[in-house]
Amino acid sequence: MEGSQQVGSMSAYRIHAFDVGDQTCADGAGNLTQMTSPQPTFTFQTLGTVRSPYAQRIDAPHQATVIEGTETGQVAEAFIDLEPTLPVEVLRDLEGFERIWVIFAFHRSEGWKALVRPPRGKVKRGVLATRSPHRPNALGLSAVELVAVEGHTLRVRGMDLLDGTPVLDIKPYVPYADAFPAAKAGWIDAVDAAEGPLSAPGPKRPRGGGGKGPGRV
Repeated sequence: MEGSQQVGSMSAYRIHAFDVGDQTCADGAGNLTQMTSPQPTFTFQTLGTVRSPYAQRIDAPHQATVIEGTETGQVAEAFIDLEPTLPVEVLRDLEGFERIWVIFAFHRSEGWKALVRPPRGKVKRGVLATRSPHRPNALGLSAVELVAVEGHTLRVRGMDLLDGTPVLDIKPYVPYADAFPAAKAGWIDAVDAAEGPLSAPGPKRPRGGGGKGPGRV
């Protein structure tokens, strides 16, 4: 991601497909290479902004439902404020869905590596086999509980995003199409077998003291 620019009164995020152009990437051996992408560039308008109790990475859970180690120990309630230039009709019929998908930008992510070490397990994994915020395209996806639609604001519960996170899209969560509870989860299943079902750490203080977004599985 190259950052944001203003388009009218709405922010826009410029994102390259697959390769983040002119960005430094580290391969599995730690060697730095310069990525110059021939891929097309897409510009997305920011639909809204997250208001959450998490100001830094240390504050946020690794996953919305994993709250052990957070300051309150409770599932967080938060808000998504849509841009006032959007017609309120874009939210018509959204109320009634228990959950929604939030597509967002990891706006504090800087660069990425081909291999990363997730908070679960002690082995480096391919970045696309994890939910690390440091990705070729710094996009994230989170399923949150929709509590209420209040004008241009969505009140949600189970948020793991940092305050100020730009939201690029919102879609309803549809259980018959989106839920696959019997699906295999690769190396996560192996970690569960070794460390216990659904084991996951709470937030940890990041090395270097910087907050760049919540750590992901």
